[in-house]
Amino acid sequence: MVGLGIPRAFTSPSAHFAAKTRTVSPPAIAAAALNPHTMPKKKAAPTPAAAAAAASKYWLLKTEPGEWSWSDQAGAPGGVAPWDGVRNRQAMNNLRAMRRGDRCLFYHSGAGAASRRVVGVVEVAREWYEGEEGEAAAGGAVDVRAVGEFQKPVALGEVKKAAGEVEGMKDFALLRQARLSVMPVPEKVWDWICEMGGGFVQDGEEEEED
Repeated sequence: MVGLGIPRAFTSPSAHFAAKTRTVSPPAIAAAALNPHTMPKKKAAPTPAAAAAAASKYWLLKTEPGEWSWSDQAGAPGGVAPWDGVRNRQAMNNLRAMRRGDRCLFYHSGAGAASRRVVGVVEVAREWYEGEEGEAAAGGAVDVRAVGEFQKPVALGEVKKAAGEVEGMKDFALLRQARLSVMPVPEKVWDWICEMGGGFVQDGEEEEED
């Protein structure tokens, strides 16, 4: 007897037709399939602190008077010295955001409440730079120049009392982030502190007599 031949595979006419037909994807779909990462990523919105720093022209610099006081700053050659030794990332970013001519409140910090006060004003003489290993500015710094000492230091307690009265004071980092050593200062807060300090005499000027 001759056995019936059974084909190894059977393909129906419709399936055979489908196998020979190519489906053309629209260009956009094809590109997306080949390049799944072509869509632009949305940038994260800046934090309120970063936005404030980017727009600021006024800053506050904290220092322990036993390590670097106003007298040390004013007594430096030309009143200019590097502001370095900052390790906190946010404080470093604030230093990086400073521009030449920006002004900064010089703030004495310390263990005793009496030593926590704004004593003068400095200005940025040189923008962020990184020093060589072993230099004073190793790790990065800005140079600041002494502008003038306040007639009357402004204590932290006075700033706290004005939190509900001065625009922007409630959000001032000095009251919200006690450990931050470099921070932006809202313009209204800057004006208020300068007024409370009785103003200052700039280098080269003589104090007026009553």
